[in-house]
Amino acid sequence: MGDQRHMEHRPVQTSAVYVLGATHGDSMPPPSPPSPPVSPPEEEFFEELEELSLGSPDDIPESDENCTKVQDRLHAATHVLKTEAAALRAVANLYETDPVARDGFNRTVAAVTRHKGEKGKLIITGVGKSGHIANKLVATFNSLSITSVFLNPIDALHGDLGIIQKHDILMFITFSGKTSELFSLLPHLEKPASLVILTGHTRPDTCELIKLRPDTILLPAPVHESETASFGVSAPTTSTT
Repeated sequence: MGDQRHMEHRPVQTSAVYVLGATHGDSMPPPSPPSPPVSPPEEEFFEELEELSLGSPDDIPESDENCTKVQDRLHAATHVLKTEAAALRAVANLYETDPVARDGFNRTVAAVTRHKGEKGKLIITGVGKSGHIANKLVATFNSLSITSVFLNPIDALHGDLGIIQKHDILMFITFSGKTSELFSLLPHLEKPASLVILTGHTRPDTCELIKLRPDTILLPAPVHESETASFGVSAPTTSTT
């Protein structure tokens, strides 16, 4: 065999390193760090933008057509507010002057007070927009320490009727006074349970629900004119105020 060249394994030198027992040869200088990239002058990347001015609203010309649209929009909005305010004034006047409304209000307050003293609760039910109003009333009564819950009439027929106890008072909210989902509850309610109806009717003999349950307390909440007459559409606005 020929002479084999003895190879010495040494660590890569990145600084002055001395290996004990190693043959000292010419030391290798550490590798140079990579050169940082040379950036082109700043002006080659972008040019400074001039400040964008949006101007003031007074500087924006407005056509006569736009002015008319704005005025029409504001007129429609204030018309809704004034109509709803007129409806509230009409209801306030009703409870100031009408014996049926005044009697219904006093009987409702007495029933709520009596049931509260008996540890009963106020259960309010309604469908659709009336259901939203019912939830709002529940929140208001609870804030006054009058224990209240919302009962969905659909769920009530599928097991939730068990929430109604002996000393509870039940309030129906139905503007028409003939909501079918509420009609379906009547056969399942015990006679001793106090029942109040908040409706658009002002007389018991015009309300279909009261005809089926004559002991129901009437709380009238009519509107002074239909929403169709007020706004051209029958969407619930005044009747839900």
